[in-house]
Amino acid sequence: QVQVVESGGGLVQAGESLRLSCAASGSIFVITYMGWYRQAPGKQRELVASVSSADATHYADSVKGRFTLSRDNAKNTMYLQMNSLKIEDTAVYYCNVRHRTSWAVRPSDYWGQGTQVTVSS
Repeated sequence: QVQVVESGGGLVQAGESLRLSCAASGSIFVITYMGWYRQAPGKQRELVASVSSADATHYADSVKGRFTLSRDNAKNTMYLQMNSLKIEDTAVYYCNVRHRTSWAVRPSDYWGQGTQVTVSS
């Protein structure tokens, strides 16, 4: 089993910054994908940023140029540096980790409990 824990959320004013962390732990063989998703009240969960095992990153258009994803493979940890935060960034941010227990097994998805990010005017 893999445990996923997010941290770093909080309440900030528009224009300020936050850094989210996502740590995966447990019986880890190989992580093939890590991604940040968010869900605002009344809206569907959406992809914010992701990184593949080949270190290919992807950003949603709404956060390009403001958010930066980084990854520490040795610690199985992913970070999301969020700058120039906007009110519309307010949401619960979730970490998704795609993990496989061996090369013969298809990967499984694991989710954290989420961390609240609130941006005020």
